[in-house]
Parts: sequence; structure tokens; C-alpha cells
Amino acid sequence: MDLYRKVRLACAEGMSQREAARHFNVSRDSVSKMMAFSVPPGYRRTAPVKRPKLDAFTGIIDGWLEGDREVHRKQRHTAKRVFERLRDEHGFSGGYTIVKDYMRERVRRGREMFVPLAHSPGHAQADFGEAVVIIGGVEQKAHFFVMDLPHSDACFVRAYPAATAEAWVDGHVHAFAFFGKLPASVLYDNDRCLVAKILPDGTRQRATLFSGFLSHYLFRDRYGRPGKGNDKGNAEGLVGYSRRNFMVPIPRFATWDAFNGYLEDQCLKRQADVLRGQSETIGERLARDLAAMSDLPAAPFDACDQTAGRVSSQALVRYKTNDYSVPVAYGHRDVWIRGYVDEVVIGCGGEIIARHPRCYDREDMVFDPIHYLPLIERKINAFDQAAPLAEWDLPPEFATLRRLMEARMIKAGRREYVQVLRLLETFDIDDLHAAVKKALQLGTVGFDAVKHLVLCHVEKRPPKLDLDVYPYLPRANVGTTSAASYMSLLSGDAA
Repeated sequence: MDLYRKVRLACAEGMSQREAARHFNVSRDSVSKMMAFSVPPGYRRTAPVKRPKLDAFTGIIDGWLEGDREVHRKQRHTAKRVFERLRDEHGFSGGYTIVKDYMRERVRRGREMFVPLAHSPGHAQADFGEAVVIIGGVEQKAHFFVMDLPHSDACFVRAYPAATAEAWVDGHVHAFAFFGKLPASVLYDNDRCLVAKILPDGTRQRATLFSGFLSHYLFRDRYGRPGKGNDKGNAEGLVGYSRRNFMVPIPRFATWDAFNGYLEDQCLKRQADVLRGQSETIGERLARDLAAMSDLPAAPFDACDQTAGRVSSQALVRYKTNDYSVPVAYGHRDVWIRGYVDEVVIGCGGEIIARHPRCYDREDMVFDPIHYLPLIERKINAFDQAAPLAEWDLPPEFATLRRLMEARMIKAGRREYVQVLRLLETFDIDDLHAAVKKALQLGTVGFDAVKHLVLCHVEKRPPKLDLDVYPYLPRANVGTTSAASYMSLLSGDAA
């Protein structure tokens, strides 16, 4: 633009166009055009681009690219592959560049156009995204649920170890609690956790858990076209926004709950923002969304997967490829299983018999050592090789207690030590630990002593270790010495 001005100024001051062309090193045609327009008119192509070497082959290229619509996107023609096929199969003598330029222009012309949408209050969109996080010092993938209210752009984000059906439902439950209201409708993609099957007429056959969830909250579920993520563009945009703004740098938290608390704070903080093209904050527009929503049910939905199982001979119940332990007394019995996002609950009849943190690995075993102690007490020789006890991290005083018991009674002492461990069926580890330390301090190494001490600790009363009450203490019968015995020492018999 600076050259353009200098040429026009020089000519206006008397320099001829021929001299200006020579002086500024431009063509005389360019000088003529500069003098004809006060500002550069811009380049405008008036005729289509001619590609003499390629024009005869464009029909072939178009046919290949149309056929690509029916195959997997990773097996479609690239510009390089098109060039190679034209050269090898059709005798094309042109260069790679004109093929690449033609394909780029064709893709540009074929891009989808969109209609700007207006969103009425009270509706929502939901989706899942992925990001890398560090939880408890371990780098792992987080699957985060997002819910966006398109009218106000208010959002909710919650992270999970996996994007399971339970996570989908749990995300909704927390989102509804966050907003305090129930949307009139929620727009989804066709995720397999939500939609089990799309019927020929386009209707959706909903997954079992999601169907029960919809029946509880009674809002309208809507779905985008398969493979068309732009149908729920607000939720797709929120996934990217959350990853860029809430998860850069990589989040580091001790627990998932701490991470989700942080995400919720960010969602609240965002409600003070004023977005481009708006005059109100997100929070001010959220008020209209909430006014158009309905009240929540009296109780939230129990977001869990429910199934049945049977206890194996090793007191294990399989759920989602992983095995979870139950008390050995329930061996070979039928049980029910509830899988939550963070917990697996196992019950028999109307009784809960086991609770475990949920494992998202595959083909793993999750043990509670206490479940196996009654069996180990009977089969005491299996004590040292019992897999459920292998990684049981007990305080060091327990190992000391076992060593003393085994030194005094050998095999019987080992069994009595297991009886001490079985007190964990009733008492907390902290209470039993205090009792074991007290027993070691007093030198009362025995099950009855530890049981008495843990009861005293819980009831906050001093221990009373009475020989007549506690037979675990060693007894000695001391007889009374008669005078005749002393006289025998003076007799010759004593020599």
C-alpha cells in the first residue's frame, strides 16, 4: 500500500508513468492501474481457472471422491493417492500440485453450511469429553460430562474415570442439583450408553438404565443426527472450552471429588461473564432459563447399574470383568450387584454384604481381607499364602503381636492371632490398633486380653485384668509349706 501511494504521488507531481515504472521497478500497466484507482481495487478472477492437463481427469477424481463417502474416513483418497492412481492407471502427465489444489478447492466448495439458531429458555444439551489429569499422583484420562443451557450459556462440568452409563446418569443428577431445576428437554448424540438401537423409522430404543432415569425425571430427550455433532454445537463447544480453560495446565488433585469441586467452582465463576454479542451476564440470562424449567422430584435418581451374580468357591462376585470379594459365609449363593461410578455394592436378600471402591481395570481382583478370616481360621496353614492378605497394610504392632503369639503357642498362636484380626469384623482398625499396642505394653499377649482391651478402649473405661476372669494369663498353684517339711531339713535324711 505504501508503494501504491508513492507511485501516485510521484505521477501527481509531474513524473511520467514511464519514468515512474522505471523508478519504482514496476510495470507500466501496474502504474496505469494505480493512477486509475485511488485504492487498490483488489484481484478478481473473471474466468474459471484452466487446468489443461487436469481438466480431462476431473470426472475421474470426482467419482473416486464420491465413492469415498461410503467407506471409513481413514481409508479415503488423499491428494497423493489420487495423483498416483491418475499417473499409473490413466496416464496423467501433470504434476502433484495441480491435483492437490483441485482437491482442496473441491473440499472447500463441499463444506456444509449452517443456519444460525435461536434457543428458547429452559432447554439443555449434554455430551462427554476427554482430557489428561493427575489424580492421587497418577496420570490418567478423565472423561468429563458437560451440560450446556444454550439460551444463557450456563454450564456444568463433572469428571469421571470412565464414560459409563452410570457416569452419564450421575452427571445429570449432579447437573440438575447444581441448577436446582429440571430442563424441559436435553439434546444428545447417539451414544451407546443412552441409545441401545436406532430403529429403521428413526426412533431410538433407549438403554435400560437411561430409560429408568428418564422415567424418574420425566423430561423430553432429543437426539441429533448420527455422525452430526454440530446438531448439538453448544455442548460440543463447551467440551472444547472446558478443556482449554479448566484443564490447562494439567489438573493435579488428590481425589476425584476435589477435582469435581474445582470444576463446579469454575462453572459458578463463569456465570459472571458477558459473552460477545450479549449485554447481560450469563447469570442474568440463566434466570430466564430457570424460570422456564420445572421443579425437581422429591428424591434424586439412584444412579447405579443393577445386575445379579453368584458367589464363586473363592468368595468372589464378577462385575464388569472384575472380581469383588464377599464374606465366605455367602459362598455359592445368588447375590445382587449395584455398580455406582465410585463404588460397587453387593447384597444378598435384603442385606448389604460387601462394599468396594469401583475398579475400572479389566480382569482384576478386589479383596477385603476381613471377608476371608473365618475360613483362614479353620484352614490356618493357608495363612501365609492367602492372596487376600498379601497386600494388607496393617500397623507394625500387629506383626509384633503375631510373632509373640507364635513363639508361645506356635500353630495355636497363629490361629489365635487370626481371631484377633477377626475383631475387625466388629471394631474399627484404629480401636483395635490401640488395643494391640496396650496389650504389648502390658505384656498380655492373648486374644481374650486384646478383646477386653478393645472393649475398654471403645467404652472409655480402664481395663481390669483379673486372673479369675481372664484365663489367658498364666496360672501357678502355690501350696502352703508345713512345719514338718522344715524339720526334715534338720534330720539326717536331708543329707
